[in-house]
Amino acid sequence: MVSGFLVFLLALPLCLGIAMASGFPPVAGILTAVVGGLLSSWLGSAALTIKGPAAGLIVIALGAVTELGGGDAVLGYRRALATIVVAACFQVLFAVLRAGRLGDLFPSSVVHGMLAAIGVTICAKQAHVLLGVSPVARAPLGLLAEIPSSVARLNPEIALIGALGLVLLFGHASLAKRVAWLRRVPAPLLVLAVAVPLGLMFDLEHSHTFTFSRTLFTVGPSHLVNLPDNLLTAVTFPDFSRVLSPTGLKYVAMFALVGSVESLLTVKAVDLMDPLKRRSDLDRDLFATGLGNLVAGLLGGLPMISEVVRSTANLASGARSRGSNFFHGLFLLLFVAFAPGLIHRIPLAALAGMLIFTGVRLASPGELVKAYRVGAEQVLIFCVTMFVTLATDLLVGVASGIVLKTGIHLLNGASPRELFRPDIQEQVREDAVVLRVRGAAVFTNFLALKRQLARHVEAPCIEVDLTEARLVDHTVMQRLHELEEEHARQGRRFRVLGLGQHRGMSAHPLSARKKVPGGDLGLTP
Repeated sequence: MVSGFLVFLLALPLCLGIAMASGFPPVAGILTAVVGGLLSSWLGSAALTIKGPAAGLIVIALGAVTELGGGDAVLGYRRALATIVVAACFQVLFAVLRAGRLGDLFPSSVVHGMLAAIGVTICAKQAHVLLGVSPVARAPLGLLAEIPSSVARLNPEIALIGALGLVLLFGHASLAKRVAWLRRVPAPLLVLAVAVPLGLMFDLEHSHTFTFSRTLFTVGPSHLVNLPDNLLTAVTFPDFSRVLSPTGLKYVAMFALVGSVESLLTVKAVDLMDPLKRRSDLDRDLFATGLGNLVAGLLGGLPMISEVVRSTANLASGARSRGSNFFHGLFLLLFVAFAPGLIHRIPLAALAGMLIFTGVRLASPGELVKAYRVGAEQVLIFCVTMFVTLATDLLVGVASGIVLKTGIHLLNGASPRELFRPDIQEQVREDAVVLRVRGAAVFTNFLALKRQLARHVEAPCIEVDLTEARLVDHTVMQRLHELEEEHARQGRRFRVLGLGQHRGMSAHPLSARKKVPGGDLGLTP
């Protein structure tokens, strides 16, 4: 209950901000978190993850509202809900078909490039909200180019609220590393503690003008969160009239694929931090997410995933079971049902500051540095995915990254047949199971290797021999390392052998490896 309450304090402003940035009514984010807490918690959701709306889906949701509405925001919202409902059905189908393992298929450089593009897009859009200015552009690159113009035209009262919020968020992130007790104080709560009194001082609840530096500015309720007085009036039903159109199907695919992958990656990351070292059933969690999205979409909510920021905060608050996810949803429901007037006093600039902070973390230059340490080819894949996503959309961006990585593998000696059908020889000994991989061990054929590994889950020792593999990519190296850690936690041995004749693309221990003909590099296998 304590963990759930602390996560609720963090989730409340984030749910509102993500909903508004997605083109949805603010209450839609709350509806999703309530469903994720009260329903998904008992459907097989991973024990320590928090279900709710995520910044990573803002770009998709906003695109769905814009393209399906044709200029009508309300109609676009209802048609976007229809794509969420259909995508949720696919997520449930994925879970039934045990497709949770697809989380292993996507290369990390592509995923991080996609998230970086989402972060840039969030910052580009929310910067104008923080400054109190309405931009002309709509596309991410146009919004970025328009930021200097918005800075020159900023509304001083609104910008002050947003700027103070950013200072508090980045200051908290910096000081929390050195001050232990500060880690237990949600940074968004500090922002609200400053922003709400400032909004009252500036009388944002009433429309009026003021003069600053000989310029006239207008402020009013449009700069505050707008919520219905009754939660039941917020329920909105989907409009299925365009869901089978090419545009509708595109967003169904985006919600289903991107949402599933991002959620699965979060579950895997949280499992690594679980103090009890439990492993979540990815298919059950995907089933819980899919059913939660089905209900949320039918009621007017955003799509939900296992959200990484709130899940990490949940762990830090001492959570040990899925009860914290339930209580976080319950506290949100009670707050919105009985105190909507308090939410109405939150300035939009404060929410914009929180989203920009999230966007900066998604698009952190540190991710590019990490990619460079793994190998120059990872930087290329990361950048191509990011820039194509910014210039087009998420689906095209992710596809371009995957195609580029596949092309790099072909240039490095992998044959087209090996990309999808690995040559694996299996030897079962009394003391170990040995899998010898020939040809190429790359992200496109890793699921076949993992399926073969899954047949020997009870073996005391598993050895993966890569001596005859011409190419081993970074994704496979990373997944094998994760399996090694997982087996070690369970008291079993998992060894990767035969890399002594391979040259790494960089000095990073998990970089891609290419076999050097006729030579032993003298490396430790």
